[in-house]
Amino acid sequence: MSEAVSYGKYLKIEELLSLQQPRDKVEHDEMLFIVIHQVYELWFKVVIHEVDYCCRLLAASDAPRALHTLKRVLTILKVLVAQLDILETMTPTEFLTFRERLDSASGFQSDQFRALEFALGKKSRASVDRFGEGTRARTSLEARWEGATLWDAAMRYLAGEGYAVPEQTLGRDVTQNIEASGEVQAMLMEVYRNDPRNAELCERLVDLDEGIQEWRYRHVKMVERTIGMKQGTGGSAGSAYLRTTLNAPLFPDLWEIRSRL
Repeated sequence: MSEAVSYGKYLKIEELLSLQQPRDKVEHDEMLFIVIHQVYELWFKVVIHEVDYCCRLLAASDAPRALHTLKRVLTILKVLVAQLDILETMTPTEFLTFRERLDSASGFQSDQFRALEFALGKKSRASVDRFGEGTRARTSLEARWEGATLWDAAMRYLAGEGYAVPEQTLGRDVTQNIEASGEVQAMLMEVYRNDPRNAELCERLVDLDEGIQEWRYRHVKMVERTIGMKQGTGGSAGSAYLRTTLNAPLFPDLWEIRSRL
């Protein structure tokens, strides 16, 4: 007879609670820092899981469930942003009590966040090359680098709905970032003017784009609030680099049409 599954065993609570391991005697605020970032990684895993599912739903022309899935992702993004409020309860002097222990560790090394960016269409070969050959992170990012994005899934879905999506868009090099297209914008304007159901899908993509931009902005402000303009951990440029990522939409065509509708 198999052993009954308990709450603790199902969720592997013992293993989970053993993962908060500071490099030395724990500073009070270090526990918060570790837990928050581990939770972020878990949420990144869920968001990637949901974005992949949304792509499969769009491939199956299941728009209602795709919309529901995007709503879940948007709700998770609100949680990600809200968690920054918790990090901001840590003052600069409190962070300094353990910052040197981070050594070369940096948020740049979050392969899951890079995987999420790749899934949404923002790709960088340098982000792949940052990880060693044969590692889990490198293998995952290589697959994402070569794979289609959520935008590609949305374009194929609209083509299946009978819209004149340009061939160069459907057959684009998916390793490149998404670029604005006048032809795509003309097609999207037709969707917005004549097809409320699919216009709603487009609006959820705008919400997703805006949600990611909000996360980036709040992340920059949290970093500036904590370390100012100092160099980031791991030798990164800190907030100076993070500011360059602001106001760069994932889906530029959906923003370009706003002034033309």
